[in-house]
Amino acid sequence: MRFTLMTLCASLLVSGLLAQAPQRQPTPNDTLKSPKVMDDKRVAIQIYAPKASEVTVSGDFTGSNKPVNLIKNDLGVWSTIVGPLRPDYYTYTLVVDGVRTADPKNPVIKQGISSIENVMTVPGPETAFEDNKMVPHGEVREVWYPSSTLGMMRRMHVYTPPGYDKGNAKYPVFYLLHGAGDDDSGWNSIGRAGFIIDNLIAAGKARPMVVVMPNGSMPLPPQTGMPNAQTMNQMRDLFSSELLKDVMPMVEKTYRTLNKPEDRALAGLSMGGFQTLDVTMTHPELFDYVGVFSSGFFGPSIDEAETKYAKVLNDPSFNKGKKLFWVSIGKDDFVMDANKKTLALLDRHNIKYQYKESSGGHTWINWRQYLNEYVPLLFN
Repeated sequence: MRFTLMTLCASLLVSGLLAQAPQRQPTPNDTLKSPKVMDDKRVAIQIYAPKASEVTVSGDFTGSNKPVNLIKNDLGVWSTIVGPLRPDYYTYTLVVDGVRTADPKNPVIKQGISSIENVMTVPGPETAFEDNKMVPHGEVREVWYPSSTLGMMRRMHVYTPPGYDKGNAKYPVFYLLHGAGDDDSGWNSIGRAGFIIDNLIAAGKARPMVVVMPNGSMPLPPQTGMPNAQTMNQMRDLFSSELLKDVMPMVEKTYRTLNKPEDRALAGLSMGGFQTLDVTMTHPELFDYVGVFSSGFFGPSIDEAETKYAKVLNDPSFNKGKKLFWVSIGKDDFVMDANKKTLALLDRHNIKYQYKESSGGHTWINWRQYLNEYVPLLFN
């Protein structure tokens, strides 16, 4: 009886407090969904911002990355419809009154070194190669190591293939580099490298391998926009030192890797492709498999390449030491001029390479496809 009376009193007290508390007014934001993928593959992007005066969205779905204006309704919801889009994984960024803003209704993000972007999925059979499928999965680990080059702790992501922890086999190793503005998480998040390689291995299209995704962004003074030529060269030199002195020794000590040139691959996109070219042309003995995605020698670096890399460029044995030199780029890529100048340099010195020119531009949509085509060519 006493327990029942105490419970009743407590219930009445809570009810009284709730009755006195101010009630929150519902808003359209309570039921808003963004992004909303429709059956016809068009996508609605929406944000509740009743006090805003202008909202735009940009992303790799526009091709040119040109901002698209959102329209405000009477309830304070800004919205636009893009597409129809080819099934894939897309990044986008909202700008509300001049301020970059993450879509508050979409928790899926891609992290960069100074900003984040939202990620949206347009499902369809075209994404099968990069989807999280019911196949054996490897593991992607965040690995911290001391960088003697930079005098600080640094992080890389390392993929180990399915069954790695249950055996004692050794594996070939693939060093995979991201582009400017990203960090070592890029290839595993928006790049979907782990899922792509899982699916290739499961289909018997690729050998099991260890994939090392280091951080190619060096801690230089901040700047606005894309890195300039001087900054790119500084990052190139620091990255090369860290890769050779810190990353590779750490990997070969910690993981069961095969450590001969024929068991090593190196590839990168954009800035990572530039870094790949530099390492390849200064240390051709390290990697028998090379991939350059949407890249080349940028700015003044193409003018100094004839001298800087003269020893390798003029070495007839270079081609014999390379099992694969794979170059790919989209027809509409803004670095196409640098790419063409780099290919002309290789042609002048009879450096053999495979070349693929796809549709599209400087986007992860292309780079995931390139990875899917490049990996099956490795270690055969």
